[in-house]
Amino acid sequence: MSAGIDDLPKLRESLDAHGLLAKKSFGQHFLLDLNVTRKIARLAGPLAGRVVVEVGPGPGGLTRALLESDAVHVVAVEKDPRFLPLLGELAAVSGGRLTVIEADALAAGEAALVAPHGTSWRVVANLPYNVGTPLLVKWLTATAPPEAMTLMFQKEVAERIVAGVGDDAYGRLAVLCQAIAEPSLVMELPARAFTPPPKVDSAVVNLSVRPDRPDAATIAALERVTGAAFGQRRKMLRSSLKPLGGEALCEAAGLDATARAEEIDGAGFLRLAVVLLSRAARA
Repeated sequence: MSAGIDDLPKLRESLDAHGLLAKKSFGQHFLLDLNVTRKIARLAGPLAGRVVVEVGPGPGGLTRALLESDAVHVVAVEKDPRFLPLLGELAAVSGGRLTVIEADALAAGEAALVAPHGTSWRVVANLPYNVGTPLLVKWLTATAPPEAMTLMFQKEVAERIVAGVGDDAYGRLAVLCQAIAEPSLVMELPARAFTPPPKVDSAVVNLSVRPDRPDAATIAALERVTGAAFGQRRKMLRSSLKPLGGEALCEAAGLDATARAEEIDGAGFLRLAVVLLSRAARA
């Protein structure tokens, strides 16, 4: 009988056997409790018929859980070559359902990696802390984004993603995420759940990409207006948005020019982006 995932050593034993420790420079913190990784895989929703992209699999705890799901295929993108032999052992018993790619996820073209295995894909990952936000923005603003993402972040970042108007954590990340997807915080994890434990707690966020998300030009304009508004969030919009049109821009978008960025909801910022685009087209 051929070996399967259940025949592999425990994760900690695999790390010890390969002499692997987390690298601080890569923002690595390992999640070795398979009960936790299985819960994250369940929180990702129905995976039947879908390809799952995992970034930063490390020793493969979440990878094992994803292979236990009914996902068609798992594509694991790992930057640290030290983990490739360990992940290779997992691929060998995956029944051909795991592809391990050595690459920097910030530069990887996920759509091309997914294409040989299917067209419907999701991202499920315990993201390295030092690149979590740039990766999220990359996927959200992609021409062909995943249909959904289930991602682990530092708790502070997770709270910024789901924050609403008036919340202390509300800012440009919340506006961008909520314009393109429907985010929800679905799980919190204390630092002690990880090896080595980070200095902060973590949280898992689900993001379902909106079928009616703004087009690329509108998203680019949204990034401009939120960058200007929240870059000087203590100022009124007429001042912070002055380089983009200031009071006239606000008036055209139906917004109070004396309001501040944290008082404007996502719909208001989208109106600003649309007006900015229309003015650029007439210029």
